[in-house]
Amino acid sequence: MEIYMWWLDLDLESKEWLRENLRAEELPLSVLQGIAEAGGPHTDSPDGGLTPQDWDFIETQSEFVD
Repeated sequence: MEIYMWWLDLDLESKEWLRENLRAEELPLSVLQGIAEAGGPHTDSPDGGLTPQDWDFIETQSEFVD
């Protein structure tokens, strides 16, 4: 599923962590759970299954006022 389809449902704490740790190779369990609960990728991968395009979205398209 494309990130824009679940980003709005992601909790604010996870959004902030992702913005502050762009392109992290490992995501904390709380962020992985937040992504899954919002409808994002469900994976056992420590990177949360986020693609380079997802990171581009987080960096350039996500709004800081959620």
